[in-house]
Amino acid sequence: MTRTFKALSALLTYPGAELQQAMPELAAAVDAEALLPAALRRQLDRLIGEIAAGDLYDLQERYVLLFDRTRSLSLHLFEHVHGESRDRGQAMIDLKALYENGGLQIDSAELPDFVPLFLEFLSTLPRGEAYELLGQPAHIFAALAERLRKRQSAYEAVFRVLAALAASKPKADAISALLAEPDPDANDLAAIDAAWEDEPVNFGPNAGGGCKDGLIARIRAGLRPAPSIAAAAPSRTAQQ
Repeated sequence: MTRTFKALSALLTYPGAELQQAMPELAAAVDAEALLPAALRRQLDRLIGEIAAGDLYDLQERYVLLFDRTRSLSLHLFEHVHGESRDRGQAMIDLKALYENGGLQIDSAELPDFVPLFLEFLSTLPRGEAYELLGQPAHIFAALAERLRKRQSAYEAVFRVLAALAASKPKADAISALLAEPDPDANDLAAIDAAWEDEPVNFGPNAGGGCKDGLIARIRAGLRPAPSIAAAAPSRTAQQ
């Protein structure tokens, strides 16, 4: 088990009192494996410190504004590559099958492209295999890091770490294409509404298949609890 991935997964979950209390344990797990460059480890400390010492209400409000309310910062990977297209449904099926083939069973209500769940799966893989798989969405992580940098958010560090650990580095044009997409401020309600606006719903034999995916994508990512960092042996079953 690569506990660093479980720690990063926990950092991206909805903040609660239990997560706050786990910050020293989480930091120790990252330090024990020593996988991160020193500069990125120091950058990650800012987020760990903010979660550990912050007012819980403020932390939760910040999380919602960033990751639930802002589509360009969605923690669902396929939001950034498939949007509302019907390809998204098949991609979800394929990713869930990948988890199951690797021995990780997830709840039927969970979306497999949720980044903390993806990282939880990576933690169960041999490290080299995890790094290879991490390279596939590395351009998404790089774009998210840049958007969070513009907002001066400490969450930037998690995505910088993920991009750095990936076996293959993202191409600049792939990152630029994502950054060219609308990135409204979370307080700009009109822009937020426009970004989340669904395509018209059509019925009949020519109806599109993206409507259901669009509804599911709005489920609060924070409802998934943070993974346990203290597990002594790899657990191949996702927490309920």
